[in-house]
Amino acid sequence: MDELVLGRLQHLMTIREGVENLSRPLVWTPAADWIDEGTHLLLLLDVPGVEADSLALSEGLHEVTLSGQRRAPAYSSNHLISAERPQGTFSRTLAFPEEVVPQTGEAQLQHGVLSVRFEKKHPTIDVIGQPQD
Repeated sequence: MDELVLGRLQHLMTIREGVENLSRPLVWTPAADWIDEGTHLLLLLDVPGVEADSLALSEGLHEVTLSGQRRAPAYSSNHLISAERPQGTFSRTLAFPEEVVPQTGEAQLQHGVLSVRFEKKHPTIDVIGQPQD
């Protein structure tokens, strides 16, 4: 086979793979950062294009699990040439970098960034009294 035929076959295989992937639910992983705010821990998760009503947060003793879905745009498959932006569902479990007070997570979605603040658990200082003479 000559190079022209091989090139066309490769192109057709790439198109077929792309079309097959359009019907599959994709999984993706959003980037996350932890920030120490002194009395709180702040978790930032990049979720552009994710609707607030598709987000779920589950707080465990040592970790937090966040999940959601970025829905595919309503393009006709006849017009979509390539699709590089991740879509579909995600689920991410992150360990707390420090102990937190249970069930104190407060979430906010703004400009495609999910922010979740957790109150840190501070150790109790035991005060030992001196016997009086």
